[in-house]
Amino acid sequence: MTRPAHHRPAGGFRNPWPTDESHGLGDFLRWTVVERLAGRRPPGISRADFAAAFPPVAPAPALPRAAPDRLLATWVGHSTFLLQVGGLNVLTDPVWGERASPVPFAGPKRWAPPGLDFDALPPIDLVLVSHDHYDHLDEPTVRRLVQRDPRARWLAPLGVAPWIQRRGALVEEGDWWETASIGGAALTCVPAQHFSGRRATNRNETLWCGWTIRAGERSVYYVGDTGYFPDIADAARRGGGPFDLVLMPVGAYDPRWFMRPVHNDPADAVRAYQELAAALPGPPAVMAGMHWGTFKLTDESMDDPPRRTRAAWAAAGLPAELLWMPAHGETREL
Repeated sequence: MTRPAHHRPAGGFRNPWPTDESHGLGDFLRWTVVERLAGRRPPGISRADFAAAFPPVAPAPALPRAAPDRLLATWVGHSTFLLQVGGLNVLTDPVWGERASPVPFAGPKRWAPPGLDFDALPPIDLVLVSHDHYDHLDEPTVRRLVQRDPRARWLAPLGVAPWIQRRGALVEEGDWWETASIGGAALTCVPAQHFSGRRATNRNETLWCGWTIRAGERSVYYVGDTGYFPDIADAARRGGGPFDLVLMPVGAYDPRWFMRPVHNDPADAVRAYQELAAALPGPPAVMAGMHWGTFKLTDESMDDPPRRTRAAWAAAGLPAELLWMPAHGETREL
């Protein structure tokens, strides 16, 4: 049997495209130490000004569930959405923790509270995990969800399931292109260009991915955490497109020389959207910009992603009504 290109011969995983230019410890130190000492990090917007410029809105999910023919999405923050599709309540990369960090006293701290209070969540049927980084897989949140909804099903890419299972969840894992059926919905694990590891010694030992959801006539593409990669149109086709909604990362991108392989900037996000939209029949999807406005992980100002995404969208000549840059807590029905 031929080994998939994204599986390393000695174990673990890799990005199989030439767009992956991985950076090591030396480059990380250049960014976090040398460039900081040289004053190359712009100060950006303050927390107070950000809070004033991006106020949360009241969420309006359907309770306890939406009808099977409806599709609603509520942005909790970063890459966490409550999706209500096919009569199911689905969470993507749930993070209600205060910090994206292995410890509670240090590391990136929230700039905005969760847009939907944890205690206001409807009953959760399904949780989709894209990879094991702290801003996408938060242990306190996992434990709270397992205690609250012990019968919820979890889906994760290869190697991530044991960690989640040890916290008590009912979890299955999949490789790229594998599809699971849960509650009448088809969930396909699709490629992304990223990396993994919750500590320095297990880099890329577990897989990363995006997920597509098709339930009846409604469909969503959760792109996950990714840099631009040339097979996104193939992922959309094989993942069950066309889609009503594409959840696309648009933040955590500077400095570009370091972040380009693993995080879209707005121009890359719009390019990826155009490529997948061109490859699919039917009317184009709404694109929701995510992975911004919650944790400051990189050098761009926290107010930069929505501004630059709107500018890149307009420059591409795309219809304004197809771009959604949600406010924290905002619910949209597709």
